[in-house]
Amino acid sequence: MSKLLFEEYQPLAAIATTPTAAKRLLPLTQSVGATLWVPESLTGIEGTQVYNGSLKDHLTNIWQENRGFMFCLATGAVVRLIAPLLENKSRDPAVVVIDEAGKFVISLCSGHQGGADKLANAIALQLNVTPVITGASAGLGLPAVDILGVPFGWHKGDGDWTKVAAAISRGEPVQVIQEVGSILWQSHLPEEHPFHFGFPEYSATTKEESISSKARIWISFTQRQFAPESDLPKVQWHPRVLWVGIGCERGTPKQLIEKSIEQVFLANHLALGAIAGIATIDIKADEVGLVEICQENKWPLRTFLPEVLRSVTVPNPSAVVEAEVGTPSVAEAAALCAAENDRLLIPKHIFCFDSEGKPIQNPQSKIPNRMGAVTIAIALAEKEYTDRSGKLFLIGTGPGQLNQMTPAAQTAVNQADVAIGYSLYIDLISPLLRPGQIVEALPITQEVQRAKRAIELANWGLTVAVVSSGDCGIYGMAGLVMEELQAQGWDGKIPGVQVFPGITALQSAASRVGAPLMHDFCAISLSDLLTPWEVIERRLRAAAMADFVTALYNPKSKTRTEQIAIAQAIFLQYRDPNTPVALVRDAYRQDEQITLTKLDKMLEECIDMLTTVIIGNSNTRTHAEWMITPRGYKISKVISQ
Repeated sequence: MSKLLFEEYQPLAAIATTPTAAKRLLPLTQSVGATLWVPESLTGIEGTQVYNGSLKDHLTNIWQENRGFMFCLATGAVVRLIAPLLENKSRDPAVVVIDEAGKFVISLCSGHQGGADKLANAIALQLNVTPVITGASAGLGLPAVDILGVPFGWHKGDGDWTKVAAAISRGEPVQVIQEVGSILWQSHLPEEHPFHFGFPEYSATTKEESISSKARIWISFTQRQFAPESDLPKVQWHPRVLWVGIGCERGTPKQLIEKSIEQVFLANHLALGAIAGIATIDIKADEVGLVEICQENKWPLRTFLPEVLRSVTVPNPSAVVEAEVGTPSVAEAAALCAAENDRLLIPKHIFCFDSEGKPIQNPQSKIPNRMGAVTIAIALAEKEYTDRSGKLFLIGTGPGQLNQMTPAAQTAVNQADVAIGYSLYIDLISPLLRPGQIVEALPITQEVQRAKRAIELANWGLTVAVVSSGDCGIYGMAGLVMEELQAQGWDGKIPGVQVFPGITALQSAASRVGAPLMHDFCAISLSDLLTPWEVIERRLRAAAMADFVTALYNPKSKTRTEQIAIAQAIFLQYRDPNTPVALVRDAYRQDEQITLTKLDKMLEECIDMLTTVIIGNSNTRTHAEWMITPRGYKISKVISQ
């Protein structure tokens, strides 16, 4: 299960040089899917790979092959080992160090862009140890500026990233000019953040900026040239919102298609990093030049049937093109179809090249043996292309205390791009959330909206944690999300789904009163919002007749008061009035209340929506404020003399 949570760090290597370190790392590496390397002196430890020679030489050999490294080694030794291998923080792998005592995990190198900060947090939750994150933005509760656009697939552009990050860490005012791309990140900043949004305001008399910004962040599809003499540090992110529609003669080489795209972008001050992908007619799906340029740049190639393109209104239709391929437009129409709107940013430009690959000034001229022709148009999409496969983590948080959650569930919350849930449950897991995470808390009655929103974001490419109290698969959000996925024609693979179980209400309630669930039991919700009361009543009668220990969920609300009384009456028909009953409210939470009573007296106690009711079977008994249901083992009796 944990391997899915650590997918973004794969391949992941771990290094241990002592038996203690190997023992410390082995369970972790098996859980997260990492390769554990040990020296020849530790040969024979199952589940490890042995390296020959020096560790320094071994690291040199495997450094480029891995996206992350976990060392159980002295921090100073790790620094000396990796120092000669470091090149650039945008390319270096994530490096974390775990102490042999198993108390700390340190984000040592490539904290932001390499993901070491995130990796350290994830490992800390797996091992229940303390993460050591030294980046300034983490301490401020802010997303790091150099990974701000990563969840949305933005391309990192030019600028002085170090100086802008320094201004943010000092809490100085930083101007953000966002022209395109998701603004979800803006909605989840801490109250005291340094960003102010919008274009600069100028004084009417001095023509100077009225807000004294110390740095600027541009989020745009435009390629800006920053003046080197300016004292204001600036950076730019490029959301991938530009769809390049292309029509070309058969056999036009990749280099000429590439040259045509570059000319259009340069002439219009557009950022190549803002390209979402290439769009064309279906007969060009195997065009070698197009396929090669898409593969080289990791751009999607979207193709459309002639009848689809023919239905799009374009400014520059061509009768010649229509006669040739069945639609009056390829480049313009395909760009608009891919962008899913009518925002044509750049109308078609035609480029022709002679046999030597030189541009031909008159595209209509008939030059023999010309190398190719390319038509280019660009459309602007409202939503950026993320180039990511989304995931849905369906998480049971247990009764409420973090130490009651599984390490895998805690890690899933921490690693997700988005956390969605009922506001109370979001509050309970808030210590697990990272700076920069998107958090959407919806009211308790909006379960369907939560499911649809989570799927929408996952389909877009984000990793979404959907949290439920107890176990998400028992009266939780897991079933609702999967039902909605099925209704939307889900293929079972994209977005990926992982279910993280939790301690459900009947288990947590039972643990607070003893062992009432030691024999066959069932759970029934008394809420008739989603289930007809006739069905619920039939199930209550069947459970009572069959002598099941029965847990009642949602027993009573302000407007729904009769159901619990009816349930009591049904059980009294088949159970002794003295049958033990446990009423557990807010198990493991600050306002926990526990009451042991009897079946005929249970309505005299306080019962509400936060109460779990456990009705014993015919053999259930109480002893010294504990509730016990015998399993049936023969217990020897000791008789005191």
